[in-house]
Amino acid sequence: MSFRLSQRDKDIIAFINQFRAVDRDSLVDLFFKQLKSPVNACNSVMVRLYRLGVIERTQQYSPTVYLPVDAKIKKNSQKILHFLSILDVYKQMCTYSTPKQVIVEDKPTGRKGGIEPDLFCIFKGSPFWVEIQRNQYAEQKMQAKINLYEEFFFSDEWKAMHWQPEEHSPIFPSVILITPVRYAVHSDHIRIIQVASIHELMERYRSLNNQQKGLRTRTRSSSGEIKINLT
Repeated sequence: MSFRLSQRDKDIIAFINQFRAVDRDSLVDLFFKQLKSPVNACNSVMVRLYRLGVIERTQQYSPTVYLPVDAKIKKNSQKILHFLSILDVYKQMCTYSTPKQVIVEDKPTGRKGGIEPDLFCIFKGSPFWVEIQRNQYAEQKMQAKINLYEEFFFSDEWKAMHWQPEEHSPIFPSVILITPVRYAVHSDHIRIIQVASIHELMERYRSLNNQQKGLRTRTRSSSGEIKINLT
């Protein structure tokens, strides 16, 4: 079959391949929001792409969820909810600043048993690894997860990551735990931020920034972007 894809088509396909599972409403927000009838436009495009065989879909969820054509997850898998949770965190970030260097299910060690954050990104000039906890776990298990991050910190392998700034010293990302439960985890070497959502993270940041304004000590990155500096 001979067909041509628009740049928007290609961007949508790439986005679905990147996030593994993307619901229709998210596609509307990210690619069609500026149109007069965004939902209708999105439906039309997605039906066309599905019929062309360049994306897959599952109607086990409402609205429809779209998957890569080579997706290795079943259409009724709970793993889809996991990927949608990652997408939701990304969308929350986008309401403040579009994240850069986004990696879904990052595996920075390249080894089994190493850290496997749900998301890596550069957000507002700072690197973050994001762990999304949809279920409650024992604190020992959560501390074990933090211990893996500390092991990676002492390995120094992170200093050679491709996203590290060339003009500055390497930066070890802060670890954001997206969780409705606060765990008594700790680290003397890495920054751990526990919040229920990115919105809560930004509210903390705004409160801190307002305090700093009075002292005129707002921290900025070399590019002029504001660094998130939470205590």
